[in-house]
Amino acid sequence: MANQQRKKGRSYRVVIPRPERMRRFARSGFGWVDARLLKDGWMTVLKTEEIAVYLFLCLVANQQGVSWYRRDRIRAALNLGEAETRRALARLCELDLLAYLPFGRYDSEGFRQVLSLPSSGPASSSDNKAGALWSAKGRLS
Repeated sequence: MANQQRKKGRSYRVVIPRPERMRRFARSGFGWVDARLLKDGWMTVLKTEEIAVYLFLCLVANQQGVSWYRRDRIRAALNLGEAETRRALARLCELDLLAYLPFGRYDSEGFRQVLSLPSSGPASSSDNKAGALWSAKGRLS
C-alpha cells in the first residue's frame, strides 16, 4: 500500500510495509501520545525514566488524561527504583507535562493527569514552575 506525501515542496511515495497491521484508535482505551512530544523537542530534555513514566501514564490514563496508579505500581510496571520514580514524576510536573492532586488531605498518593503539551515547547515550560512549587517539596511525586 502506498500513498503520496508532500514535504517542503517535494513529493515522495510512502510505502506501508504491513498494511494489515496499521494502527487504529481502539474503542476500548484512550491511551495515546501527542506527536509534538518529539516535534517540539520534549524528547531531548527528558531522561529515559521520565519518558517511560510519561508513556506509561499516557497509556493507563482515562479519556481526561487522569490516572490513579500509585507510585509502587508505576515503579513495578517499569522496573524502576523508588527514587527514580519519584524524580521522574516530580520532573514531569516541573515541566508542566503532568499535574497531581492527592486523593485526600493527608494522602501521599493521588490523581495524576497527563496535561496537553504547552504550546511554547520545553524551553519556556521549564521556566514556568508556578504549578510545580509544591511538587518539588515531595507532594506531587
